Amino acid sequence: MATTKSLSLTPIVDVQITLGAVSAPRNDFNLGLIIGSSTKAEPESGLVIPTTERIRIYTDLDDMLADGYTTDSPEYKAAQLMKSATPLSPNRIAIGCWDKTNSEAAADAVRACRIANNEWYAFTVCGVESDDIKAIAAYAETAEPSSAYFYTVNTDDVLSSSGSGTDLFVFMKGKSYRRSFGQYCGQDDTPDAVAATMGYAMGNNTGLANSAYTLAYKTLPGVTTDDLTNTQVEYIKGNNGNIYINRGYYYNVLEQGTMADSTRFDELINLDMLSNNIQLNVMDLLYQSTKIPQTEAGMTQIMNVIGNACDEAVQIGFIAPGKWNGSPVLDLNTGDMLPNGYLIQSESIDDQQQADRDAREAPPIYVSAKLAGAIEHVTIGVTVNR
Repeated sequence: MATTKSLSLTPIVDVQITLGAVSAPRNDFNLGLIIGSSTKAEPESGLVIPTTERIRIYTDLDDMLADGYTTDSPEYKAAQLMKSATPLSPNRIAIGCWDKTNSEAAADAVRACRIANNEWYAFTVCGVESDDIKAIAAYAETAEPSSAYFYTVNTDDVLSSSGSGTDLFVFMKGKSYRRSFGQYCGQDDTPDAVAATMGYAMGNNTGLANSAYTLAYKTLPGVTTDDLTNTQVEYIKGNNGNIYINRGYYYNVLEQGTMADSTRFDELINLDMLSNNIQLNVMDLLYQSTKIPQTEAGMTQIMNVIGNACDEAVQIGFIAPGKWNGSPVLDLNTGDMLPNGYLIQSESIDDQQQADRDAREAPPIYVSAKLAGAIEHVTIGVTVNR
């Protein structure tokens, strides 16, 4: 006899589907920003990008021309240098406006661009004077999210100690600015030559396996090398400035790829990426979980997602296995090997102060990472026996 009524299976097998919260999008750290004050040609007057919009992102430089920039616009020329980067150039370039005609300070324009868009990482500003550069560099040190300021110097006072009173490289070094990258260029046709360096930095930061890079000895298409003496080269590099010169008649190279405090740019950007990934991984865990227990198991969950961020740094070639030469950290001692390139430890839950437990705070977590480093200088001894 055929069944005329069928009852639900739910009382026996109850399936409940929960759609997890979406993770926060990751910053790729490969979008560069060029800020300028170009205005539209008559009959339309005013900034090409109005202050109400502040930033536009371009994938094709022809779109810049369609919007009102010309081939002589400083922003367009800087974007050309960025797009000329090899072996990879940026897919996107952000252009921001500086309301110079209404006496907007350059640093305020950068700040407004940061408020308008938090995706860009490296930036340069066209048409700045020495005082503008100093003010922008000071802002870059505390800007959130983290940024890197690229600027060009074309004055001879950076070439020798006779100009130390006005030497921007000396000033920046004295301030120990970690987020400012200065490059000398004495060529009149490329007043924003550092945009070429920024193009390489953004275009080659792909996040793919073994994609970590340095800026040392890179070629900058569109920029002419400067004819500097060895004394001038060493003086600029001694003040943590950067130069584009010819070596051995064949090699046009950027030297050395340092920030004003002597930090290598590749270390800065990769540490910013690691910090960002750790922060978002842990926040996503807290955001998506019903609860992280205040137990060793809960701490393991947190340390696991931190480990995921570290694994990404290993994959790109920023962190690598090696010997820990730093000070002891909990159970990690000086001279210990880090087979994974990093070690994550935490203080014991059982040793927590009751006040911290009541506040639902995790015990401190310590990440010890061994950087892969980079070889930029080689000494070779050749012994010949006849």
